[in-house]
Amino acid sequence: MEFKTALFYVFAAIMVLAATRVITARNPVHAALFLVLAFFNAAGIWLLLEAEFLAIVLVLVYVGAVMVLFLFVVMMLDIDTEKLRANFWGYLPVASLVGVIIVLEMAAVLWRSFLSFDPRPAPVASLGGTKELGIQIYTKYIYGFEIAAVVLLVAIIAAVALTLRKRKDTKHFDPADAVRVKRNDRLKIVKIAPVTSRGQAETEVKEAP
Repeated sequence: MEFKTALFYVFAAIMVLAATRVITARNPVHAALFLVLAFFNAAGIWLLLEAEFLAIVLVLVYVGAVMVLFLFVVMMLDIDTEKLRANFWGYLPVASLVGVIIVLEMAAVLWRSFLSFDPRPAPVASLGGTKELGIQIYTKYIYGFEIAAVVLLVAIIAAVALTLRKRKDTKHFDPADAVRVKRNDRLKIVKIAPVTSRGQAETEVKEAP
């Protein structure tokens, strides 16, 4: 067995175990950390396939940004895991049915690719490079790329709209009124007489012009 093949089996085994722990871990933080481990092993497999750009993007984007966000959200929110797992066995039949349908659909898509698979190795220059990837995205897959960009833009607008909903416990002010305000409207200077030697303050207060 070649060293590269042995590394592939090691990465694949660790990734499968980590993915299993993601859905079986009781602690949400532990589940997120196992997902980070699965991403790292997936990046190692991409490196073995000489797709360096995809491996770096997987580590920087998903591990460095998305998973850090997940960890912050999980640790900051007080999630009641017992309540979430209360009706676990009740949802298991429906979840199993959905999982079987997804597996069958993926098998139907991949089986045709396996039948027409060309065992000859592809040129190394056409794999993993940013130049080749950019050429494919902006020529052959330009419409799919633009549609994905529009979908992400709509998702961002929807997220902002949901977070900016009107609430009774928030304070709102008109920015135009804040810009037009003058110093005399906010600040009033008064003169207070100094305290006498007997420890009693003068009662007369003169207002500044």
